[in-house]
Amino acid sequence: MEDTDFVPPSHEEVRTDVRALFLGAIRMTLEMLLEEEIRGLVGAGRWQQVAGRKDQRNGSYLRGLLTSMGHLEVAVPRTRASGSAEAVLGRYKRRSEELDEAITSAYVQGVSTRKMGRVTRALMGEEVSRSTVSRVTKSLEEKVEGLRTQPLTQAFPYVYLDATFLDARWARTVQNVSALVAYGVGEDGHRHLLAVTLGGSESMDSWLDLLRQLLERGLRGVRLVIADGHVGLAAAARQALPDAQLQRCTVHLTRNVLAKAPWRLRGRLGKETSAIFEAPSLQDARKRLEALQAGLGRQVPEAMECLREGFAAATCFFSFPKAHWKRLRSTNGLERLHGEVKRRIRSVGAFPDRASALRLITAVALEVTGIWDDRRYLDMALLTSNRAGRTPAWRRDGGCSRAP
Repeated sequence: MEDTDFVPPSHEEVRTDVRALFLGAIRMTLEMLLEEEIRGLVGAGRWQQVAGRKDQRNGSYLRGLLTSMGHLEVAVPRTRASGSAEAVLGRYKRRSEELDEAITSAYVQGVSTRKMGRVTRALMGEEVSRSTVSRVTKSLEEKVEGLRTQPLTQAFPYVYLDATFLDARWARTVQNVSALVAYGVGEDGHRHLLAVTLGGSESMDSWLDLLRQLLERGLRGVRLVIADGHVGLAAAARQALPDAQLQRCTVHLTRNVLAKAPWRLRGRLGKETSAIFEAPSLQDARKRLEALQAGLGRQVPEAMECLREGFAAATCFFSFPKAHWKRLRSTNGLERLHGEVKRRIRSVGAFPDRASALRLITAVALEVTGIWDDRRYLDMALLTSNRAGRTPAWRRDGGCSRAP
């Protein structure tokens, strides 16, 4: 008799066998737990004759359950009076908790509701519907509510404000709505995400509403608000935070200046404009501005007018500790956060409603900013010893008071 060659099983066959083995183990474990629960409801084990019996068994039924290992059918026992066992699986539960968490995490990472079915089919052998994904991700509402109501227990000397835009369905039409984001640097020197809200537009009313919510939650000690040159934002900050200075983002101002210059001069003009805000002092910044106006500025008078008008508001950071200047003169931190949010929501397209947009944006923002606790952003001890940073005040032109 000839020996036949041994053919090892393929990787797919091994994976299928292992999955079936684990599914069987999961089903057996769940049914054992359900049996213990029904024993407590009945007051006796199967086929036991006990005087203190509480109820009578009434057979069982099969319930489908989708787990990380795949779909399985579990026999759920029930009683005549108390119904079926619910503590282990939960009423109407058709998916395991870990699967719901995985779906939510994938959704936050950028997997759209349309593609989620393909992902779950590839991993677990069964496809979930778009409506199921939407219901599962509603658990993100807890994160939205938690951020909205979290009390602010420490002072935030520096507050950053900026908005990004996205498409969401509103009153049966898809509109471009604004997502307003605020984060602050607290007395502990760490950055903290303070608020994420949605507004119909980036207006004074929408920013004022956000700032009032922060004040109600305990926002205090704000000395500097860092933002772009949006007129509505500046007006809202003056009204809600009258004792704070407003630092106009130097990057946004530089972009506005370059937009008023021809292409052939933008490279040189950008370098000289950036050099103004990198000066070692406010006096040196003024000298560099004067030198720019006397030289290259003569060829671009409109750009120089834009720079002169925004200079005072863009140089407030000079009134604060020098070690903080690089972090205070722009909203680059918020721009990076907006970029990450845009990357994650690109697969969504237009949100079905504003609530779903707020859920996802908040979840993404909380995840991205979760690493902020790992290291200190600024040494705030320098601020308490900084005499110039103690008495900030507004000027009528929206700029800053000159440092003493």
